[in-house]
Amino acid sequence: MSEKTHFGFREVEVNKKADHVGEVFHSVAEEYDLMNDAMSFGMHRLWKKILIELSELSEGSVALDIASGTADIPKIINKKFKSVSVHVTDINESMLALGRDRAINENFFKSCNFALASGESLPYQDETFDLVTVGFGLRNFTDKRKGLMEMKRVLKTDGVLLILEFSKPTNSFFSKIYDWYSFNIIPKLGNLLANDSDSYQYLAESIRMHPDQETLKGMVHDSGFSECKFYNLVNGVVAIHKAK
Repeated sequence: MSEKTHFGFREVEVNKKADHVGEVFHSVAEEYDLMNDAMSFGMHRLWKKILIELSELSEGSVALDIASGTADIPKIINKKFKSVSVHVTDINESMLALGRDRAINENFFKSCNFALASGESLPYQDETFDLVTVGFGLRNFTDKRKGLMEMKRVLKTDGVLLILEFSKPTNSFFSKIYDWYSFNIIPKLGNLLANDSDSYQYLAESIRMHPDQETLKGMVHDSGFSECKFYNLVNGVVAIHKAK
């Protein structure tokens, strides 16, 4: 019997999830930035800046951004640290192409190296990076533990892992409002702005299926990190986990 995993609220075969996720992101790629702004009221840009404030980067460091999408995080790194080399990766060709084009158009291409790669099987040697970041991508992994272990493997001994992801609101009343918004408004925005409500229904569902803050912290510890703490943003709608 085939092993199952979650794709949003649906159960799918483990070896099929990456294909399903790929279809979603091929579908939404062209409108991805517009939809991020609409869904988060533009706040995702601030959250990513906060992420890099926690990075402990210095000039000359080497960073890896996993599930990089349109390269928001590499752009912020480049703006703050001109001599940091950033490896920009995504498993999805459409998203990676948009990130590469943006890096060329917005003049941060020279500090970047682009690779089509899965966060669960990184094509890098052990202890290569000072920083590994993954912004709004971990919830789409088929095997999160495997991905976290790969992130630990490629980090230097004193390197930093930063995970920015939607999480669980800490206030129950706020959580109900957030649920209503996620399942009533986000798919409608997807239909209006991207002519694709199904993909955004999946994105809303994937947020609900993602581990809460403490569970993810435990998973990070289990993957070999000795330190992990998290920072709640917007009442826990979003959390940043920082690990070493």
